[in-house]
Amino acid sequence: MLVLVLNSGSSSLKYQLMNPQTAEVKATGLCERIGIDGKIVHIANGHKTKTDHNMPSHKEAILNVINILTHGDDKVINSIDDIQAIGHRVVHGGEFFDKSVIVDEDVIAKLESIIPLAPLHNPANIMGMKITRELMPTKPNVAVFDTAFHQTMPASSFMYAIPYEDYKDFGIRKYGFHGTSHYYVSNEAQKLLNKEESKIIVCHLGNGSSVCALKDGKSVETSMGLTPLEGLIMGTRSGDLDPTVVTFLMEKKGMTGDEVNNYLNKKSGLLGVSGISSDLREVIEEAEEGNERAIITIEMMTNRIKKYIASYSAILGGVDAICFTAGIGENANLVREKVCENLEFMGIKLDDEKNAIRSGEAREINSDDSKVKIYVIPTNEEYVIAHDTYELVKG
Repeated sequence: MLVLVLNSGSSSLKYQLMNPQTAEVKATGLCERIGIDGKIVHIANGHKTKTDHNMPSHKEAILNVINILTHGDDKVINSIDDIQAIGHRVVHGGEFFDKSVIVDEDVIAKLESIIPLAPLHNPANIMGMKITRELMPTKPNVAVFDTAFHQTMPASSFMYAIPYEDYKDFGIRKYGFHGTSHYYVSNEAQKLLNKEESKIIVCHLGNGSSVCALKDGKSVETSMGLTPLEGLIMGTRSGDLDPTVVTFLMEKKGMTGDEVNNYLNKKSGLLGVSGISSDLREVIEEAEEGNERAIITIEMMTNRIKKYIASYSAILGGVDAICFTAGIGENANLVREKVCENLEFMGIKLDDEKNAIRSGEAREINSDDSKVKIYVIPTNEEYVIAHDTYELVKG
């Protein structure tokens, strides 16, 4: 079976054509600047191409993707008939969905009803479903939710200490995100540990970052909350802060609620503290040159991750493995080093030589006498989406 995996953003569309039975990727790519001038980066048959395309909307973007997959030097299938199903990444499923589902009108209606919980993401995700159902009406569509994996959290973890009726009336609670990544990485860690009963902490560190505590493969606590803003310091997101900061900014800067929301989501984090960039690589370069704000930014970021690891270890009653994944987690050895620093009292000991090795494979980077395993495990969210899609439609 070939599954077309789609991740629709407000002005972008990531895609991957995969056989979930073998994990073979036929093609992958990104449509950028939809509604502006339109560009597609396409990787297939061993090489990458960058081309300009007219894409005033996501509909044209998806039509262009289908055309690239089926025509020209980079074609990988003969026709649209070779695609058996479409899997969609959906950021927020609220409390409606604790697992992946086949898309129908009821699913779309429920997702539209919770747009206020993810106003930047869900509209684009819904748009992708509607367009593929229109363009390929005979193909089943499956929605795979970032939030679904965290529905195993107990109420003591997902509730906020606000009046209970606000949870019941408005759904104000912690939902958590990066669920497909946390699921995939923790599952791979369980294989490496060779045990089903496990206590694992996964650090998904990228432009968006989150930590998840897993007991026996199930999420029991995670750092992102009602939205992806809560938790770690990210590329442009502030992460945890005193809620009074919001009202203080509104008073001192004359900001509206929407303006503060944009400020904390898009102008804060690494970018806001360093004044350099939201890209950690550029911040590290400046830190190595002695830039004080860059040095402070890295310390703040890694200390926040360390704080979550320590607190989640307490919630789990110990930890068998700590996993690093995503762009920063997989590639920034400095971050892994600083996060693990001073955690020796917990039995966490990093091997500096192993940590310095760059590889695209899952690997162990702890010292031989470490009581806790430390893994770097490349994530594969697209595989999870394709696999869930296959499992739901194979019958």
